[in-house]
Order: sequence, then structure tokens, then C-alpha cells
Amino acid sequence: MKSLAAAAFALLVLAAGATRGENAMKSEEFVPDWAKDAVWYQIFPERFRNGDPSNDPTKADIAGAFPDAPGLPWRVHPWTSDWYERQDYEKDAPIPFHHLVQRRRYGGDLQGILEKLDYLQDLGINAIYLNPVFDSPSSHKYDGMSYHHIDPNFGPDPEGDRALMARENPGDPSTWVWTSADKLALELIKQCHARGIRVIFDGVFNHMGNRSWPFLDVIENQQESPYADWFTVNSWRDEEKGTKFDYEGWFGHKTLPEFREDEEGIVAGPRDYIFAATRRWMDPDGDGDPSDGIDGWRLDVAFCVAHPFWKKWRKVVKGVNPDAYITAELIDPVPELKPYLEGDEFDAVMNYNFAFASSDYFADEKSRITTTEFDRRLRELREAFPPGVAEVQQNLFGSHDTDRIGSHIVNRDREHASNWQAYFNFSKVENGQYDPRKPTPEELESQKLFAVLQMTYVGAPMIYYGDEVGMWGANDPDCRKPMVWDDMIYADEVTLPDGSNKEQGDKVEVNRDLLDHYRKLIALRRDLPALRRGSFETVLIDDDKQLYGFRRQLGDEAVLVVLNNSNEPQEASVEGDGAWEDRWNGGKVSGEDGRLTLALPPRGASILVRAD
Repeated sequence: MKSLAAAAFALLVLAAGATRGENAMKSEEFVPDWAKDAVWYQIFPERFRNGDPSNDPTKADIAGAFPDAPGLPWRVHPWTSDWYERQDYEKDAPIPFHHLVQRRRYGGDLQGILEKLDYLQDLGINAIYLNPVFDSPSSHKYDGMSYHHIDPNFGPDPEGDRALMARENPGDPSTWVWTSADKLALELIKQCHARGIRVIFDGVFNHMGNRSWPFLDVIENQQESPYADWFTVNSWRDEEKGTKFDYEGWFGHKTLPEFREDEEGIVAGPRDYIFAATRRWMDPDGDGDPSDGIDGWRLDVAFCVAHPFWKKWRKVVKGVNPDAYITAELIDPVPELKPYLEGDEFDAVMNYNFAFASSDYFADEKSRITTTEFDRRLRELREAFPPGVAEVQQNLFGSHDTDRIGSHIVNRDREHASNWQAYFNFSKVENGQYDPRKPTPEELESQKLFAVLQMTYVGAPMIYYGDEVGMWGANDPDCRKPMVWDDMIYADEVTLPDGSNKEQGDKVEVNRDLLDHYRKLIALRRDLPALRRGSFETVLIDDDKQLYGFRRQLGDEAVLVVLNNSNEPQEASVEGDGAWEDRWNGGKVSGEDGRLTLALPPRGASILVRAD
């Protein structure tokens, strides 16, 4: 199907005589064709929806997760509570808030995602990226205890699942069982596929948690463990020599022991385990038909693993499902990304460079880049990689590792997002400089304008859960608040990060106007193939008026998008003749002397489609 779709697209382009644009097909592509049509939605499972309170974690289930404080009281946290307010069980904890919040569990699970598939489908989502769902004591689950089992607290029978798992030899895939949580994950995949929604899992293959099954064996048996060579060990426990067991943790975090690597990447033991787990989730029944498995992977801290491993792993993935999608977390300049995107490793990356350019243009005001510079940066990203890659890049603004887009706008001009490490540190509320208040409606106009670009531009847009309903928050952990749903009543956000109170609380509720904005944009993207697959041509750059316009063309379908990024109404003139329908604002526009004249409100846009 991929080759037929690609051939059909090429014929459309040739038939239209489309030589303009920078994304015309030049050679065979290696990316999965379906990913060009994706509208991604990122879900942080523990904070999305508690669909089954009976599986909520216990204090024992979170043992070992940072900050491990077994002597302190604990309970499942109220979903609708004031985020910065310490509940009774937290008040006497001698732990700063940004650490204390890591102990919280709200009970989000797979059943909650299943319950909200209607919501996602109505929004227009057709691809989901799930943050880690594998067995882990933490809320984020980047400290996995295994790769071959879903966390039991995400399924209907945690106690029974753990009993089943205890009977396995986890190092021998022939002994692996399917738990109730595993089966519910497969049911989620099945129901998503029935709705035309693809699903990818988060692969955390650089490290495991310090409570993972191979690492616990190493702790107990030291050099005698069959997994002794899996991890980077600095010293073994030896009372005679007076040495203690020490190992490398990811960026110094001892809860995240790193796999050992050699010149071929991750060494054989963990490599083979990763390969087996990869096959398990891509073809669950092993019958050679991957339709009942996940549709691909997002790879955590991919830069921490050597290229040879990824080349081998891609062959495993594509061997199971040639149409699988592989994307990676890589927050690097274009030259450093290129080796990963040559067709033998990844199909795409989380497009943080797109986010940085968009932040510098849409969010910042006093330090805003010019429209010329914005266009230059976008062009660089479109032209940097082999054919097809630009069309499947995950075009995001925020994620579980950034501040929320609304809060980003509140804190505009303070630090450029493109200066990533400095911005990452600035955007954490504990530094005392970041303003955690709710965005105003006026500030959200910048988010709305960004969303217009995101849904009409080259690449696959990705929404971080809750951005579409106006959630706000600083960087981790504040970007991981429980999802705001319209069937719940939330406490006002009155408490400040230091524990004091605001004079007036911020109301927490679904922003229906913003939600409708996203729903309408996604519907347009899905209705107009040119916005997903068409060529791209810049048609308007006006630095003084802060206007930006471009044309997407696929066969006979032409779409003109014009953005006014200023706080003033502007008149824009772009090349065009005949009649055009404004699919965003309504009404029609006719060309005069080969030009279209548009009246754009502040932070406004037009999305025009040929009407003749």
C-alpha cells in the first residue's frame, strides 16, 4: 500500500505540473506513508484519566521511586485538588514541593484512555503516543522494571498480575505470560485500530530502573549474576578489598542504571532482551501479522545510545512491520540530527527545532525574531533531511519535558526556548523566577495562532494532552497535572509554589473556546489533503506588519494560509486570481489584478481554498 500511495501522489504532482514547492518527491522515501496523515496526541497515562479506581497503586507499589520515603504517610491524590496545595498526608513531609509531587499518584490507567477514545476521535486525533506504560514504581515510568509487561496498576488485576509475573524467568522469553494489564493494552490497541487511530509506545532502551529484574539480580549476586555484564559497573561489593558496589546511572541518577555499551552499541544481553520485547508488542501472537500490535515507537534519550544499535534495532522493527513508525527524542541542532535520519535508523524526531522557532516567533514579543528569520528556520528544517522526513516529523510545541504552551507565553521574552538548556532550567518553577499563573484570554491568542500554523504546515502536528483545553504549568513536574475534564469540578488553583495563597484563585476548567479552535483546525487538516501532503511555497513575508503566508498545493487543490502575528489588524496582499473560499473565517475572496487582499484581525489568520 505504501508504494501505491507514493506512486499516486507522484502522478498527482506531475499531472498538475507542480514544479513549485520544496517538498516535491525527488526519490524513493523510507518513511511510513500513513504518518503523513497523522495528528498526534501525547498521553501521560498516570495523569490522563482514572478509569478504574480498583487498580489504584498502593504505598507498596511505589516503593523505590524517587523520592523513596517509606516512613511518610501516603495515599492516592485527589484528581481535582489544587495542584500546589499539600494534602493532609503531605503537610508534615520534610521534602520540597517539586520532589514531594513525585510521590503523588492520581490513578490514571489504560481503562481511562479507553473511556476517552470518543473524545479523542471527536477531536480528530488519529495517532497516539503513550509515555511509558511498562512496569515501574514511578509516575513517569522511565525507570522500567521490565519491557515486556504493562504496569499492573494500569490494568484490572494488579495483585494477580504480579503473581503471574513472579512465575516467569524474565530472561527467557519462552516463559513470558500475558497479564491482565498486557491484555488490556492489546484491547486498547484493537479499539484504537478499529477507529483508525495508530498507537506507538515509548521505548526507554538506554537504561532500566534500579528495581528492574536484571539489576536486582546483579545487586544480589554481583559478579556471579548472569546479568553482570548488562550494566556499566564501576566496582563490585568486596568486604576484603573494602569496595562497595557502584555503577553508572543515567546522568548520575542511581535509580536509572545504564546499559553497558561497546563499539556496537548496547551489549548482547540487554540488546537481545530489547529485541524480544520489541517483537512482542509489535506482533503479540507471533503469527507474522502485526495488525494486532503497536504501530511504532518513540525512543527516549536516543542520543545516549550509539548508532550501531539503532541500525540493528530498526531492522528488527521493520522486519516485523515494514510500515512501523520510528521517532525519537533528540533535542539537537540539524547537523547532529542528520545521521539519525538517513533511512537506516529513525523515520522522524520530536521536532523541537520547530517548537523553538515557533516560540521565538509566536510567543516572544520584545525579543521576537522577524518573519524573514522564521521562514528561514522553517526552510532549513524542511530541506535538511531526505524526502518524506519533513512530512512525518512530530511538530510539537510542548511535551512532558517542557512547560505548557500557555505558561510559556505567560513567561515570554524571559529566555529564548532555542537556548534550550538555559530555558529548560528557567522554566522550572522552583527557581523562583517563573510565573505559574493561568494565561489570560489575550495571551492564549498566541497559542491559537501557533495552532493555525501547526495544523496547516508541513509535518505531523502533535498535541500534548490538555493543551487543547487550556491547561497550564511550568516544566516537569508542573506540566504533568491531571487532565482537565468537563465532567469534573476542580478546586481553584489558589496555592502558590511556596505554599502561600494568591489574592484570587485561578479557575480550573475546560476552555471550550480553545477546544473548539483545535477541533476546527484538525477537521480542516483532515479535510484538505494539501495541508498534509501538498508542496510548500512561501508567498508572503512582511517583517514590518509581521505577516506570513504560504501556499500548499496537491494536484488541483490549492490552499493559501496567511497569518498576522501582530497585535494590530493588518491588510495582507498575496498573489492569487479567481474565487477563494475562506475556510477559517467564512465568506469568499476574489482576486483582482492577480492579487488577493485580506483583512486580518490581530493574531488572526485566513485559510483560503480555491472555490472555482
